[in-house]
Amino acid sequence: MISPHVITPYSSKLQHHLSGRFLLAAEIPFSLELLTEHIESGYVATKVGVIRQNDKYRCSRCSNRNQQLFYTFPCNICQKNCTYCRSCIMMGRVSECAELYSWTGPELIFPMPPKGMAWDGTLSDGQKTASDRVVAAVEQNEEVLVWAVCGAGKTEVLFKGIETAISSSKRVCICTPRTDVVLELAPRLKRAFPNVKVAALYGGSEDRHVAAPLTVSTTHQLYRFANAFDTIIIDEVDAFPYSMDTSLQQAVQKAKKQTSATIYLTATPSRKMQQEYRKGTLQAVTIPARYHRKPIPVPMMKWSGNWQKQFQKKQIPPQIQSWVRNRIERNIPILLFFPSIQVMKESLPLFQEIEPGLLAVYSEDPERKEKVTQLRNGEVPGLLTTTILERGVTIHKLDVAVIGAEHQVFAESALVQIAGRVGRSADHPTGTITFFHYGKSEEMVKAVLHIENMNREASKRGLLDV
Repeated sequence: MISPHVITPYSSKLQHHLSGRFLLAAEIPFSLELLTEHIESGYVATKVGVIRQNDKYRCSRCSNRNQQLFYTFPCNICQKNCTYCRSCIMMGRVSECAELYSWTGPELIFPMPPKGMAWDGTLSDGQKTASDRVVAAVEQNEEVLVWAVCGAGKTEVLFKGIETAISSSKRVCICTPRTDVVLELAPRLKRAFPNVKVAALYGGSEDRHVAAPLTVSTTHQLYRFANAFDTIIIDEVDAFPYSMDTSLQQAVQKAKKQTSATIYLTATPSRKMQQEYRKGTLQAVTIPARYHRKPIPVPMMKWSGNWQKQFQKKQIPPQIQSWVRNRIERNIPILLFFPSIQVMKESLPLFQEIEPGLLAVYSEDPERKEKVTQLRNGEVPGLLTTTILERGVTIHKLDVAVIGAEHQVFAESALVQIAGRVGRSADHPTGTITFFHYGKSEEMVKAVLHIENMNREASKRGLLDV
């Protein structure tokens, strides 16, 4: 048995693996004998996966209490009728007979890197104001909203705050609802902090066993964490599914330490967050201008007739066909957003008659990452897509169109985010965003007003170059 308070090399490895996490035995690459020794020594604790109390179930990992998301089955392990949680089943099954392991020994302290941040870029005035506010939140363990337009350079705004946290041996997590954003953020963070270990966590990630001072993760991966992070940054806080899933919101709260800083990032805060900001119950800093000091391109609305019926007849509406041909001829990369996978897939062969190199991408597409990279590298002329690419994607010299912009799937926030894909580069700060429609929706009008108001506010504060 390991003597209390004596950390062996093996227990050090286990400490790194378990610290701040709740894991199933199958997720721990150490023997059950070693786990048992650490439990007896007080370094590791166990908790029942699904707790039953007064005929009600609660999941210890994701905090789910929705009884419809529990299922009872004859279990081969405990030889009883056993109940498991369906809410977090994608992370591995947690049931009444399963145990979750956590580290209860000495706190994991990461050594300070020899040099923190390598990024030496220049922040705009708006970015600098927000960066200072993020640093203050980290130092004082505060909660703050960074409300920044698409293309404002939110990631760079975080760098000084991250450096401040890491230099104080604090553990930082940037979480986001989508894998695409993790895949784009992780390399940028590694370049900015070359001497700091960065773990990228998402489904199937090779870093799933890595404990790091800087973690970038999907919100789903935070189901496995508890009391782990001194600073937690929630990117795209309004995005689906995080905005609609209370269990994900609880996972974020559970993952941070009792005394910690919380920073929310978004270009389109929910109405609830906007109200809290105006009431003064949520501190916020706004960046109404992009880092390159050019206005956000304002969407153009173009009537395209009954686009759905025309696609059913195997025809592309003339206005849309003309738009695509024009960009292909001028060698301008394009994104075409569709309201559904079905319409997109049925339309793809029609668009490939114009340009065979056009591809389609959607959430379950196994080649999604590769296709976006191909567009970014200029290897394909454009992508047909669903709202899966409305956020976290930066393509230089891009033009964007929304097909059927009046469809209910395109809420104001989605349309603002889609418009934000255009003109993000300082080399190409302009571009066009077109809403093709069969009748303007209220959400379309609000999206245009949202962008116009941000441009007006930026101009008023002297953040735009005329």
